[in-house]
Amino acid sequence: MATGKINVSVENIFPLIKKFLYSDHEIFLRELISNATDATLKLKHLTRLGEAKVEYGNPQIEVRINKDNNTLHIIDQGIGMTKEEVEKYINEVAFSGAEEFLEKYKDSAKDSGIIGHFGLGFYSAFMVANKVEILTKSYKDAPAAHWICEGTTEFTLEDAEKKEHGTEVILHINEEDKEFLEEHRIEQLLTKYNKFMPIPIKFGTREETLPLPEDAAEDAKPETKTADNIINNPEPAWTKQPTDLKEEDYKNFYRELYPMQFEDPLFHIHLNVDYPFNLTGILYFPRMSKDMNIQKDKIQLYQNQVFVTDNVEGIVPEFLTMLRGVIDSPDIPLNVSRSYLQADGAVKKISSYITRKVADKLKSLFNENREDFEKKWDDIKIVIEYGMLTEEKFFDKAEKFALFPTTDKKYYTFEELETAIKENHTDKDGKLVILYASNEDEQHSYIQAAKDKGYTVLMLDSPIVSHLLQKLESSKENISFVRVDSDHVDNLIKKDEEKISKLSDEEKEKLKADLEKVIPSEKYTIQLEAMDSHEAPLIITQPEFMRRMKEMQQTGGGGMFGMGNMPEMYNLVVNTNHELISNILNTKTEKKQQRLIKQSLDLARLSQNLLKGEELTAFIKRSFEMVK
Repeated sequence: MATGKINVSVENIFPLIKKFLYSDHEIFLRELISNATDATLKLKHLTRLGEAKVEYGNPQIEVRINKDNNTLHIIDQGIGMTKEEVEKYINEVAFSGAEEFLEKYKDSAKDSGIIGHFGLGFYSAFMVANKVEILTKSYKDAPAAHWICEGTTEFTLEDAEKKEHGTEVILHINEEDKEFLEEHRIEQLLTKYNKFMPIPIKFGTREETLPLPEDAAEDAKPETKTADNIINNPEPAWTKQPTDLKEEDYKNFYRELYPMQFEDPLFHIHLNVDYPFNLTGILYFPRMSKDMNIQKDKIQLYQNQVFVTDNVEGIVPEFLTMLRGVIDSPDIPLNVSRSYLQADGAVKKISSYITRKVADKLKSLFNENREDFEKKWDDIKIVIEYGMLTEEKFFDKAEKFALFPTTDKKYYTFEELETAIKENHTDKDGKLVILYASNEDEQHSYIQAAKDKGYTVLMLDSPIVSHLLQKLESSKENISFVRVDSDHVDNLIKKDEEKISKLSDEEKEKLKADLEKVIPSEKYTIQLEAMDSHEAPLIITQPEFMRRMKEMQQTGGGGMFGMGNMPEMYNLVVNTNHELISNILNTKTEKKQQRLIKQSLDLARLSQNLLKGEELTAFIKRSFEMVK
């Protein structure tokens, strides 16, 4: 029997490992399964090269709990180790056997799927165990080895009895970590981290119901058999070629990823590139909520089929974090815990590739079946609009397929829209004014007034629309977007024509003075306008610039001079050619006049959904009194 000391360059390494090696102690199981996978894949590679004179067969990794002994066992049928290799790979902390193997076989092992990079993964076992044993036998003709360490720099290493090649790691679980001796907890971790590992993982057994033979009697009961409980899918869809998959395969994999998601995805994007970096994966467009934050953290990041994190920020462009699916890349740099991403050139290239791939897919969907693309627009627009806002390269590509729907349910690209409305929507200064609404019900009267003028009104209702319009205005020449309720219809697109007011200048001054006695100046700016007599007598509007800046600040940035915190200010546009306005001006009794003004103002406020609470109650009471 040999004894010795583990070669470490940091004093008291084990307390550091136990407390700080990983932010979450549950990671230990992922690391040990990864090591077992590496050992198995190495053997596969060496048998393929003819260097290992053993049968590869159909190996699996087994996880076993022994509650009587308080032990957790991870058993593989992989390459195994000699005593010398245990000395080299286990006793030298931070020396990675996987990394050395890859270097030695770098040309032939390019696609071997070997996971390890850090050499510290095995020592994560000491976060939950006070004693760890390794029982291992190499595929080479050498005795088996038994290594034991109790969480100090002391270890024992001796020959052992083991017939088959492979390694068994035995963890004597700490008293405070007994949760890792519970079957449901281990199955939960295996499902979370190892659901798609490339080697089958056995955890206990399960009963399978056998199909009845065709000639079975009517009252025959099906037989059952005990089978290995394989908890993972070693060949998930993203590891296959797109040509080998059907549409139903993609949908089934989506259900496998998100078993509680009952709606099918709208479409998918299969990622597959091996130069200048390795990346595979499948991204799905689900039906989108208007709440962008609800959608995030649904994409799973894997490294050679080992789950790493569902926080892919930094790899996937921010606007695509609302999608779902899987990304797998051995080229994404991770820290020791494999939990946080380090930004570098490779990551930027990956991010650009994903952006381009998504844009190309959307363009092809648009070109191949525009009608279907238009039907899906409401479900995908938030991603596309957010991408246009935040990614310049995506903005350039998206112009070919980003749609601008109208209140009449027509869909235009920007270029098509420009051509369709140019003649009627160009103002007296030659600027193209694009009208839009954000809520068809609340802004119905304003939309109708614009349509009566022959104008086209877009329906733009996403939560980031103000930011997007600002971006479009800055990237296009001589255009502006104006919401239909930002002014009365004659002022939305100013033409050369001028309307004559029925009221004289003296009458206008008197009318304004009468209105100011009732209408609070801190909330409304009174604006007398000569309009068609059939237009509404009072219209409440909010200037485009002020409203847009407030919205931009409220949805994250873009607001100016604290506008998001300013009190609501409105313009009250008074139609001097309307009969009701003449009646208000000519009413002899001040009390009756003020009551008429209040009622007219409240009707205008009601049309903008601004009348609520106590004021709404007062309005209803006053209305009943006036119709007695």
